Amino acid sequence: MPHSGILPHAHTPLLDDTLDSAVDYKGRPARRCSSGRWRSACFIIGVEVAERFAYYGIQSNLINYLTGRLGQSMATAAQNVNTWFGTANMLPLLGAFVADSYVGRYPTIVIASLLYILGLGLLTVSAVLPSFNPSHCRTDKEISSCSPPMLQVILFFFALYLAAVGQGGHKPCVQAFGADQFDGKNPEESKAKSSFFNWWYFCMNGGILISSSILSYIQDNLNWGLGFGIPCTAMVAALFVFLLGTKTYRYSVKGNEKSPFMRISQVFVAAIKNWHTTDSSLTDEEVARGTRPPRCSHKFKFLNKALLAPDSSKEDGKVCSVRDVEEAKSVLMLFPIWASCLVFAIVIAQPPTFFTKQGVTMDRSIGSGFKVPAASLQCFISLSILLFVPVYDRILVPIARGLTRKPSGITMLQRIGTGMFLSIIAMVFAALVEVQRLKTAEQYGLVDMPNATIPMAVWWLIPQYVIFGVAQVFTMVGLQEFFYDEVPNELRSVGLSLYLSIFGLGSFLSSFLISVINKTTGGDGQTSWFNDNLNLAHLDYFYWLLAGLSTVGLATYLYSARSYIYNSTSAA
Repeated sequence: MPHSGILPHAHTPLLDDTLDSAVDYKGRPARRCSSGRWRSACFIIGVEVAERFAYYGIQSNLINYLTGRLGQSMATAAQNVNTWFGTANMLPLLGAFVADSYVGRYPTIVIASLLYILGLGLLTVSAVLPSFNPSHCRTDKEISSCSPPMLQVILFFFALYLAAVGQGGHKPCVQAFGADQFDGKNPEESKAKSSFFNWWYFCMNGGILISSSILSYIQDNLNWGLGFGIPCTAMVAALFVFLLGTKTYRYSVKGNEKSPFMRISQVFVAAIKNWHTTDSSLTDEEVARGTRPPRCSHKFKFLNKALLAPDSSKEDGKVCSVRDVEEAKSVLMLFPIWASCLVFAIVIAQPPTFFTKQGVTMDRSIGSGFKVPAASLQCFISLSILLFVPVYDRILVPIARGLTRKPSGITMLQRIGTGMFLSIIAMVFAALVEVQRLKTAEQYGLVDMPNATIPMAVWWLIPQYVIFGVAQVFTMVGLQEFFYDEVPNELRSVGLSLYLSIFGLGSFLSSFLISVINKTTGGDGQTSWFNDNLNLAHLDYFYWLLAGLSTVGLATYLYSARSYIYNSTSAA
């Protein structure tokens, strides 16, 4: 054949263009030029914008719904908000497990989105049910308790937690699926993936900004049914946008090997079984076939015992490999960083709860007839993020890169620690503002009038919101990239769910802390720090306590970060 000599060369570009680790929607090897990268990532970022719009449409003003329509006390409402937020951020561990071990990320996102939509739809129904008028329960000088029909309460919380289940499957998979659109082995795409995490957070906060500013006004001044119905519509739009990009996505290839969860679990089980066995039991045969751990593997040496197994296990092929042990170690190494960030998560739980209730008591007037919804002040967090992310990505990173010679400018752990330090500054500001608010209430004789407006502009709260926003650019984005890069490839949804679980457990800890302090300070006729009358409460004491705990948390984090060894494939 005349053309047989050039046939191999004709196919070489196509071979170079294909990816071994991903396939297209038809199951064929994905081509670099026609799949993934920013085109696919833009669809997925669009989904995240709509989903965050929906989520924060519920979360940002939830405490006002609980204290208003459902008639709960401030302490109870804050605990319920933290418990729901904690659950919503712990469920991604389950969603990531299902996605990474069984279903895959794409199907999990679709199924979770449908559950999410159902939950938000039922939430809307619960809000439009006839209820009591909360204005009958409150006066300027006293607060009495009112309770809505039990059916409304049950339906509301069922819908709320169903939406949390949907979010639990959606959240870890969407971001991991977005990062999967970039090939980490390709220098150009690897650099783009690092920017992806910054711009993901930037666009996500655009959705949060719109949600906090618009939906809070609708919920406070128009109708709660409409305020919950719009997020439901946004999630329908998110699912539609996600399905539009189906033909452009890269889908990770799942091998026939054992699930990474099973491999890692087997390492821990084997290490426990061999607890009393010494390393000298490793035979020459085991050394020859490479089951002895690498010489540089000095951490968590007790897991090396998983390489030891009885003869029957060898015959059954159940001996753990070096790769299995190293994967287990890499996950275990994350724990000190994970644990030391929990206080930061407790601090992050305050803006949608006590910050919002502070704002309700202050002068929110603009002009003669418009009042700023207290929950909408959270938009200053998103606004500061939107303004600071480009500054960080385009100005600070290049400057730091020139000084440190690192591609990311500063390491991921340095970035996280910087945000934790800023969160301490934010809590100090919050405490000082609350001291001033209490003094103003006393000065104008409003201490015993819980529903009276204190003549102190709500804009005093803006600095603490802005500092929180800048802190999140450092810590939240740093944690996302850290927990994505530092876990085995097959566990990246789980890595991001571990990041989310920090804030889930942090919210539970915040709820527990509030409960303990409320019982301790409110007993024997004393005035609780979280009294329903904020003019008698002492949120300033709580904020000082959080600033102190954050300082201890930062010190613990710095100690853990100093000894951490990065994954060789991550951008340290």
